[in-house]
Amino acid sequence: MRFATYNVEWFDALFDDRGHLIADDGWSGRRDVTRRAQAEALGTVFKVLDADAVMVIEAPDTGSRRSTTRALTAFAQAFDLRTSATITGFTNDTQQEIALLYDPARLTVRHDPKATPGAPGFDTEFRIDLDVDDFPDPVRFSKPPLELAVTTASGHAVHLIGAHLKSKAPHGARSRDDVMRLAIANRRKQLAQAIWLRARIDALLADGQSLIVMGDLNDGPGLDEFESLFGRSSVEIVLGQGDTALYDPHAAEALSRRIGAQPATSRFFIEPENRYLQALLDYVMVSPDLMARQPDWRIWHPFDNPRCWRDPALREALLTASDHFPVTLDLEI
Repeated sequence: MRFATYNVEWFDALFDDRGHLIADDGWSGRRDVTRRAQAEALGTVFKVLDADAVMVIEAPDTGSRRSTTRALTAFAQAFDLRTSATITGFTNDTQQEIALLYDPARLTVRHDPKATPGAPGFDTEFRIDLDVDDFPDPVRFSKPPLELAVTTASGHAVHLIGAHLKSKAPHGARSRDDVMRLAIANRRKQLAQAIWLRARIDALLADGQSLIVMGDLNDGPGLDEFESLFGRSSVEIVLGQGDTALYDPHAAEALSRRIGAQPATSRFFIEPENRYLQALLDYVMVSPDLMARQPDWRIWHPFDNPRCWRDPALREALLTASDHFPVTLDLEI
C-alpha cells in the first residue's frame, strides 16, 4: 500500500466557488505558470504516483462558498484518479486546508480527532510557557492537524495525522529588530505546536496505535540559526526519542550530517539572489511497529530521483505542479 504527502502550492486557485476545475490560460497562484499547465502537471503527478492515499497539504479552501471536497472530487474526476474520495477535518481561514484524497476500494477512513489531558483537541488551544515568565501562553494551530482512523482492505487499523506547522517567516517586520523579534516569537509558536503534536503522538502510541505522521513541518534539522537558540528543531521534537521515536529516513539522514548534501523535498526561487533554494520540509514518519514491516520511502524529486529524471514528462510535471515534491511510503499492510 502506498501513502503519500504532497504540498500543492496554491491548489485553491485552480477552482471556482462551485468546485469546478479552472484549466485555462489565466495565471495560477504559481509564478509564471498558467492554470491549465499546473492542473495538467498535477494530473500527471497524481496519476504516476498511483498512491492509495495522498495527504494533500495546502488543499483547496473550505468556506462559506467553497468546498475542499467538491474541488478535490472534481480534480479526481478530471484526471480519472482512483483516489476519488476526500476527507477533511477542522477547517481554517488560511485558504490552505489539509485533506486526504484516497481510494475508497482500498481504505475506509473517518475523521477521528482525539483529546487527552496533555494534548487537547487540535481545534482548541494548548497552553505552554513560551517565554519562560512562569505564565502559560495560549497556542493555536493556524492549520489544525487532520487526524484519521484508517482501516485497510486487509483489515489493518492505522491512525494517520496530517500536519502543516506554522511558517517561521517574520511577516509584518519593518526593521531588523522587528525581524528578529517576530522570527523568535514565531519559532516559539512553531516549537509549541510540535510539542503539542508530540503529546498527541505519545498518547496514541501508549494506546497501542499504529501511526503515520505526514505533512509539511516547515522545518528541518540545521535549517536556520534559531535552532541553536532553542536547542532542537520541531522535526526532532515530533520524531521523539527512545522506544517511542517515530522514524523517517530522510530526517535521520539530515540529523546525522549537518554539513554536506542532504535530501530535499522542496525547491524555491530566491529572486533577490537569482537562485533556487532546496530544503527538506516534508516528512512521512512511522511508529516502531510499522518499521518492523520494512517500509520503503521515496522523495519524488525531479533531479535527485533517477526514475523522475529519466521521465521528461514527469520531470517537467513535478517542476510545474508545485514548489514541493511528493514523498511516498510503500508499506505491506
